[in-house]
Amino acid sequence: MSKNAPFRYDFVGSFLRPAQLKQARADFESGKISEKQLEEVENEAIRDLVEKQKAAGYHVITDGEFRRSYWHLDFMWGLNGVEHIELDHGYFFHGEETTHGSVAVSGKISGEGHPFVEHFKFVKQFEDENTVARQTIPAPAQLLAELFREENGKNTVKFYPDEEVLIQDIAKAYRTVIKELYEAGCRNIQFDDCTWGMFCDKKYWEARQQDCVTIESEAEKYLRLNNLAIEGRPEDLVITTHVCRGNYHSTWASSGGYEPVAKYLFANENVDAYYLEFDDERSGGFEPLRFVSDDKKVVLGLITTKSPVLESEELIKERIRQAAKYVPLERLYLSPQCGFASCEIGNKLTEEEQWAKLALVKKIASATWKE
Repeated sequence: MSKNAPFRYDFVGSFLRPAQLKQARADFESGKISEKQLEEVENEAIRDLVEKQKAAGYHVITDGEFRRSYWHLDFMWGLNGVEHIELDHGYFFHGEETTHGSVAVSGKISGEGHPFVEHFKFVKQFEDENTVARQTIPAPAQLLAELFREENGKNTVKFYPDEEVLIQDIAKAYRTVIKELYEAGCRNIQFDDCTWGMFCDKKYWEARQQDCVTIESEAEKYLRLNNLAIEGRPEDLVITTHVCRGNYHSTWASSGGYEPVAKYLFANENVDAYYLEFDDERSGGFEPLRFVSDDKKVVLGLITTKSPVLESEELIKERIRQAAKYVPLERLYLSPQCGFASCEIGNKLTEEEQWAKLALVKKIASATWKE
């Protein structure tokens, strides 16, 4: 068995928050408990989660993103020169509006002393001979996209009139965080990146960009930024990326196959593996996987976290066989298409149903790759 991700059966990172954790966060926001008391509840919930991840037979452990409100914004707020703001509205997903949090530049962006390093150390202590601790963070491109989200762009340009300076500062900030995580013992970092999903959806892209820029120019810029951020990484540090089209309270933001981005993302992003959403027809077919370079692995996100309904084992096995026409079976892996709670609200299933999904992933993968 490999000592680092991806593993034949794997997961993306976030888990449903237990009721006591949700209550503690609400109590903290209303001033009923202290930050220290909240941390104690978080610590206990994470200990319990790690035990369950191990009991389920998985080789990755995470904190389930239990210390976060969002899969992406909490990390961004932890950077120097980035502040928390609330917009007039959230993202408009299919049938639901998200909460309104966002980011704004408040000074020169840098990565020293990021709180996620301490968060990682807490999980690291539970590693054993069968598990590796993973740190999930939003991709650098995701930060760049958020800084130019609607009215945010005016503020960003005020601090960074030269976009190239901004790109270089974001990349340097990420390299700093990655270095500090590595020094804390981290050997598995996952970039979560919805920017590629928006490129895949023609209507979503046109509404967002309003013909201001081309997909090609933006894709090349995002690719360059992501690669700059991981330049010079240690050889034993595995960096992977997860791509989906939005995951909020079992809803989604965009649709479309990977073809528009495949020649950028799959051929040229310098990561070790891709965790890819493929749980329904919105994700398109496997044909774009032909662009995956020979040194990369692909984790097929064939099991949905958006619904409690368990997939047909035979159907999933058949879909793996279809994907193997484009990427050899030995470089394929299996996981859910996304996390179970990309944001605090979580998807529409129970914790019991969450673990049933992961049991199904393990069962199918174990039957497919008899290792």
